Formats: sequence, structure tokens, C-alpha cells
Amino acid sequence: MEFYIIGLEDRPQPVFSEEVREILKTHRIFSGGKRHAELVASQLPDDRLWIDIKVPLQAVFRTYEAYEEIVVFASGDPLFFGFANTIRKFMPEAVIHVYPCFHSLQTLAHRLILPYQDMHMVSLTGRSWHEFDRALIEGKAKIGVLTDHRHTPTAIAERMLEYGYDNYRMCVGEKLGNPEECIRQLAIAEAAVTDFGTPNCLILEKTNSRQRFWGIPEEAFFLLNGRERMITKMPVRLLTLSRLDLYCRNYFWDIGFCTGSVSIEAKLQFPHLHVTAFECREEGKELMKKNSRKFGTPGIETVIADFLTIDIDGYECPDAVFMGGYGGKMEEVLRKINGKMKTGGVLVFNAVSEESLFSFEQIVTKLNMQIEMRDRIVLNEYNPIVVIRAKKVV
Repeated sequence: MEFYIIGLEDRPQPVFSEEVREILKTHRIFSGGKRHAELVASQLPDDRLWIDIKVPLQAVFRTYEAYEEIVVFASGDPLFFGFANTIRKFMPEAVIHVYPCFHSLQTLAHRLILPYQDMHMVSLTGRSWHEFDRALIEGKAKIGVLTDHRHTPTAIAERMLEYGYDNYRMCVGEKLGNPEECIRQLAIAEAAVTDFGTPNCLILEKTNSRQRFWGIPEEAFFLLNGRERMITKMPVRLLTLSRLDLYCRNYFWDIGFCTGSVSIEAKLQFPHLHVTAFECREEGKELMKKNSRKFGTPGIETVIADFLTIDIDGYECPDAVFMGGYGGKMEEVLRKINGKMKTGGVLVFNAVSEESLFSFEQIVTKLNMQIEMRDRIVLNEYNPIVVIRAKKVV
């Protein structure tokens, strides 16, 4: 099967190259969104067949199977978060020819006379906040963002303000290529109370750097009832994270997060991580909210419930777990973790007593996990802590 994918700008009467005009003249099966159909209608043969691209996409691709060649219209560059990638996913054996034009972020950069070779680009179109949050935490100097009806410039600005990222200026391009095109440059606070026309995209330019800790002092956190002992101390926290080997992990669980210090430090140092934090105390919800916003770590999923009562089938399998609490039921908690964790995943526990260390070692050995590392650390007047790591090998 063969596809000719033609990129479009959002402008009336698009202008095509001679090669593309010949493709339109010699084909009869066309496909695209409704907006694309309106833009190209006058340039297609009268006897054409048009296949709307709409959800569910499986039905669209079943329709495609009846034809040998299809001309598809897509916005901008079909290989830039575009429909050419979707075709490769659904029909990997298909032959694809791509005829791109500027995508919307390139067009906006040109309108602004803004060099964009160093711009980090993120799509929020039908996607989660994850990659956008990552770009913010990493402090990218320029961030180009594709939006949708939910992730609007207003919603993006609100999220940035919520987590303290007002150190950017937002440039929004509305209806680019259309006679009603509008370009606006705003402070983040201004964008948060502004309505924007659609379709749109935006570019964020950093105006100044935001403080990013490497090892957050424990006194900087909001604490559980002000109790400073109810937090993983900074040196222990950093050692714990180093033993979790998070550079090459993707899904991290923090069980018994309390103040959220381990989750927040992990997200701050490893922004690519998907972090899920569990805590049975209701106060944990407010603590995580306050601390994650204070230190600029959006995207941490917080679950308030007894870990043993949670249905974890709906969660991604973790490849790194920190067990910060177990509520007196260590074996039950470890069995539940082991049943969900990916093979090759690692589990770190900070033992504050010989009894808890012995129990942990006995249980993980019984679960056929491999104990890999033990580090003994003493801080000031506190009792020794053993940071121990076990790996799921089967």
C-alpha cells in the first residue's frame, strides 16, 4: 500500500508545487481532517472519494485497506508529531511519500524572527503533561509547545504559575497562515487570564534561571506536624536515589512518602521519571501539594490510601521502588511490590534498626530477590541507617 502525505498550512487556497499538483490530478482517493477537506476542496477532482480522519483511528485504517494508493492531507510537517508517524504505527509495511511544509512552531518562530535551532519542542496535543513538565524542570531556554483544546495557552500558563515557573515569556501564534492570524507576546501571569483563538501554538523563552537544588535541605520542606524526624534526611535521600539507579529507570514508586521529599528530589534530579507516591495518612496529600509546588516538581501522581488495599492493576509496572514505610506489614508490602515490579527492577529500603534490616533481608531472599548493595550511614546524633538494595531477577 502506498501513501502520499501532503503537509498543509492553515490558509485558504494552499499553493502546491508542480509535483504535488500532478499527484492531486492523477489520484482519486483522498483523506484528512474536515478542516483539510475545506482547504483543498477546489483543487481536487470532481469524482474524488474523501475519507475523514477521525477517532477511532482503527476504523479509518480498516477503510484504507480497500485501496492501493491514498493521498493524505496533514497539518504542517507530517513527520513532526504528525500523521505519517500514525501510518507507520498502524501500517508499518506501507510505502510513504512525504511532502511537508513548515509546521506551526517553525511558522511562529519565523513570524518572531526567532532562531529555533536550540528550541526544545513538546506536543501536548492529545498527550499528558509529562514531557512539558520535564522541559520546565530541566530549565530549557526555549520551549515550543503544540496545544489542544485542553492544554490551551491559558491552562499552560496557569500550570506554570502553580509550580513557580514565571521565569518565561510566552509567545502565542493564533490561526497562523489564516487572514485572522494573531501573534501575541505576554508575561506568564498575563497569559493565565487571557483567552486565545484556535488553532494555536506557543513558544516559551526563559527570562531568568530558577533555583534548582541538588539535595534539598530537610528544613526547607513543609513537615508532617512540624516533626523534623519524619523526613528522609538529605544525605540519606541522595544516597537512596543513587542506589535506585534512576537515570535508566522510567517508573518510580515511593511507598510511604510522608512529606514527599524522596519523590520530589527524584523528580527534580530525574525529570524523565514517571513518579507515583503512596501514603496512607490524609495529611500527606496537602504536604505533597505544598512541597511539590514549592520546589517546582509538577507531575507526581499522589495516591492516599493504605498501600495494601490499593488495586494496583491500573498502574504501570515500576522498575524502581523506594519503600519508606510499611505500616508493620513488611512482608505483605514486599510481596505486593514484587508481584508488580518489572524483572530487573530495583527496590531500596532504609533500615533504621537491626530488626528491620534482618526482616527485610529474610523476606526479599524468600521472594527470590537478589540483595546487591548495603551502605551504612551515620548522621550527626542519629542512629545508623543501612541503605539496602534488592533486585528482582525473575
